[in-house]
Amino acid sequence: MTAVATAVLMVTAACSSSGAPGGGSTGSGKRGGVLTISNESGGLWTCSFNPFNNSVNYLSTGNVYEPLVFVNALQNDKTTPWLATKWDWSNNNKTMTFTIRDGVKWSDGTPMTAADVLFTFNLVKKFPALDINSIWQVLDSVQQVGSNQIVVNFKSAAVPYFYYIADQLPIVPEHIWAGIKDPVTFKDDTPIGTGAYVVNPCTAQNITYTANPNYWQPGLPKVTTVRYPAFTDNAPANNYLATGQAQWGSQFIPNIDKFYTQKSKDNHTWSPPITQVSLFLNEKVAPLDNPVVRQALAYATDRQQAATIGEGGQEPAGHQLGVVEETYPDWVDPSAKATDDYSYNPAKADQLLESVGATKGSDGIYVLNGKKLSFTVINQGGYSDWVAALQVVAQGMKAAGIQLTVDNLSNDDWTNKLFNGKFDIGYYGETGGPSPYYELRQWMYSANSAPIGQPASTNYERYNNPAADDLFNEYATTADPTQQKAIVAKLEQLMLKDVPVIPVTESVAWYQYNTKNFTGWVDQQNPYAVPAAFSYPDMGQVLLHLQNK
Repeated sequence: MTAVATAVLMVTAACSSSGAPGGGSTGSGKRGGVLTISNESGGLWTCSFNPFNNSVNYLSTGNVYEPLVFVNALQNDKTTPWLATKWDWSNNNKTMTFTIRDGVKWSDGTPMTAADVLFTFNLVKKFPALDINSIWQVLDSVQQVGSNQIVVNFKSAAVPYFYYIADQLPIVPEHIWAGIKDPVTFKDDTPIGTGAYVVNPCTAQNITYTANPNYWQPGLPKVTTVRYPAFTDNAPANNYLATGQAQWGSQFIPNIDKFYTQKSKDNHTWSPPITQVSLFLNEKVAPLDNPVVRQALAYATDRQQAATIGEGGQEPAGHQLGVVEETYPDWVDPSAKATDDYSYNPAKADQLLESVGATKGSDGIYVLNGKKLSFTVINQGGYSDWVAALQVVAQGMKAAGIQLTVDNLSNDDWTNKLFNGKFDIGYYGETGGPSPYYELRQWMYSANSAPIGQPASTNYERYNNPAADDLFNEYATTADPTQQKAIVAKLEQLMLKDVPVIPVTESVAWYQYNTKNFTGWVDQQNPYAVPAAFSYPDMGQVLLHLQNK
């Protein structure tokens, strides 16, 4: 796997409106064609497109609902104007002023204005469950100035939050959403956005996106119809892709060379590591509230075998430091790396468990405080690679005296239990961002969590450490890469000490594509977006670049 450029969030102070997210393809290429996406969906489609719902927002953010700016994690955080044409920091990086693009319409023909942007910020403030990235933990106020400017005031300097407010906040229409009584549970089955596509129609078996006739970029999108069939597990989705019925895939394919790339000169794959797939250890469940027990589980996790057998060698083993080393090597602190000895070591796990009074029963499973060290891990049962990886992990833990039962669930059941904390251990991969800071923050920032029974935006394990929170808050005050990396180094040490999650494998942006009928694909030479169809808002960027041959 080729490492991509190390990302350091250094936001351009201002950006002209000459750039546009279509990648300069507006003047060439014929319109038309039908593109099909083949990706395991975990079940039938619910036809919910609420961009603030973590379970479905990847289906509408970028292609239907657009953000203010695109930030590319694969090109050194390169920024591209989207609904904003210009942005400026001021007031010692405590104020950001966006200039909102003129001439944009919602897909129903209503003009989009700065008032819609202001409404969106206030909507996620009024309904905290919509505030997926906890932006109102750091925002002080948002105001409209004149007809086309939005002024965002932070409580303190907040440079990395540019990504959250500019790239990760989909803008919604006030004239639609102001009348919704409960936007948290709102299904949004007929979304009205500014994006290049509208949903037309959606069924349980298939989503059809068609070109938005009111789209503000002339001549785009080039591909006028996108189909997204529902697949309940990887195998039928892989067959659909390998037989040429789909052109864009984003999933694990066993023996990919034989199964896919060797079948046609037009079949290609490139899957850059982005985040990590991890075990989330619910700290509200005893004895997982004990960091020594969590450390023991980390030593009992055979990451290398999970990567080699479960992921077929297509994903590297994870690192307890919490940094995707292949993609962000400059962020790995040498001293933290030197102390990271969390390789598979059942003897070390034994030592730690016995140090807190655990004793092995006749069945070889440890007992602590009268309770077996027996845990259930919830998993998305449609992901065949995750199922295989967890089988390996369970076998390794049993050798260390820990019983792990894998509960392979439907997508809806899995996400509901994960978000609401109704689990012992959860298996999941966060979305991350343009540097390791973002995934670490998703894991460890307490403001992202919630009480058991209430949906957390991230931090599903309910980790709460004021020292970690202070580090994240400190990071937000600086644009100095050296200082940012020094702060991340301290977070790496907390990952080793507290073990809030156990990264099992690095999570790649699964990506397969066919060049027979379409050009403009992401590749290693032109990584203009994270290429997985489930990456948002990047999916919208890819669709804007594609065109028929």
